[in-house]
Amino acid sequence: MDADLQSIAAARRCAESAFTAYQNFLDTDPAHVDAIVQAMADAIEPEAARLGRMAVEETGYGNAENKRVKNLMNARGTADWLRDVTTLGTLWRDDATKIAAFGEPMGVVAALIPVTNPTSTVIFKVLSAVKAGNAIVCAPHPRGLKVGMEAVRIMSSVAEQMGAPKGLIQCLEQVTIQGTAELMSHRRTSVVMATGGPAMVKAAYSSGKPTLAVGAGNVPCYVHKSMAGELDEVAAQIVASKAFDYGTACVSEQSVIADPEIARDLRHELKLQGAYFCSTQEADRLADVIFTGKQAMNPARVGQSPERLAELAGFSLPPRTKCLVSEESQIGWHRPLTAEKLNPVLAFFEARNSDHGIELAHTIAKFEGWGHSSVVHSNDPEIIAQFASIPTGRVLVNVPAIHGGAGYATDLEPSFMLGTGTWSGSITSDNVTALHLINIKRVAYGNRPWRDIYEEYGA
Repeated sequence: MDADLQSIAAARRCAESAFTAYQNFLDTDPAHVDAIVQAMADAIEPEAARLGRMAVEETGYGNAENKRVKNLMNARGTADWLRDVTTLGTLWRDDATKIAAFGEPMGVVAALIPVTNPTSTVIFKVLSAVKAGNAIVCAPHPRGLKVGMEAVRIMSSVAEQMGAPKGLIQCLEQVTIQGTAELMSHRRTSVVMATGGPAMVKAAYSSGKPTLAVGAGNVPCYVHKSMAGELDEVAAQIVASKAFDYGTACVSEQSVIADPEIARDLRHELKLQGAYFCSTQEADRLADVIFTGKQAMNPARVGQSPERLAELAGFSLPPRTKCLVSEESQIGWHRPLTAEKLNPVLAFFEARNSDHGIELAHTIAKFEGWGHSSVVHSNDPEIIAQFASIPTGRVLVNVPAIHGGAGYATDLEPSFMLGTGTWSGSITSDNVTALHLINIKRVAYGNRPWRDIYEEYGA
């Protein structure tokens, strides 16, 4: 049997056994569900560093230490948030309107896992799905299969020890495009959670099943002149966010836009934080390394270190360089470094004035990044309000993009799946959570005489 047929057969077996486990998991006491979720999170903590190393070794993307942090962001942050959230049973009741709402599981979740975050996304989706009372089958990217299977093994093992039905948490062991498509469209699959590239998202929406999917991010970061006295902190935030895991997070900054009054000083502070400003020739060679053509990012260059990218582009870097910067004045595919770059590379724009800076941010967001996220650094409430008209689902204020967007430095819901709204073809602009994986049943009592409709509207 060839690989495609094996993968299809495996997907069918997983979907069927997951559905059986889901049925056996129904009516489990919510307190017991919470205990299972917490036990899975606790089991991940001591394995976070090992999983991070495995992810880098298998995929070649990012760095192990930051992947450890991503794993813990979910094992701790997501788990802590879920502990205080009600997903099953009575959600709320209103005695005045005589309506009560009850949460019920959706069923079997097909979870597509990206190669850029092959463990942290598994952890996030498994914790969220089980918290909502669902079964889940993970479909990793082929380059992240082994580490994805290991993350699932750790969580499924402890869940079963806690009394969860065998098969509630699974991972495809044979992955092909055809097998993943079979999992998504299978009659036992209830909902698809798709995180990955445009082709994967398109396939998920074509599966015929309800789908939660995310789009590309081209995050603009506008720095207003009111931050003149805080540029050292602004630069530290930008570099820390963009350099994190070598830029593999789509929520990290992609372009920095500075008001003319502070542009020179911001460049200086960025350099002090480890940013290297490329010459025009270096930037052009870097673009040729990162992209293979229009709208074609070279997958071999994703999540690579600044040193490796510079080596491939034929120039050298000073010690302790954390990210590369290209000075830009135009936006579009004729200047490819103004698009999304899943590596530690930033575009830098000097605006003519504040209005122009905000206009540039809007243009960048609309170019390859509608609906995702944007960042503004400002102490002027009017500027922030003006900037907030940008077409992105998250407008982050005075925080690093990755820390703010994922819900660590802000009170947004902790999530490794950030919806991009109808701007880019997604059903939600929310930070996706377990609350997106339940059906809400409303029980409504009569609250007014039904015959009055004839007097009120005539009959």
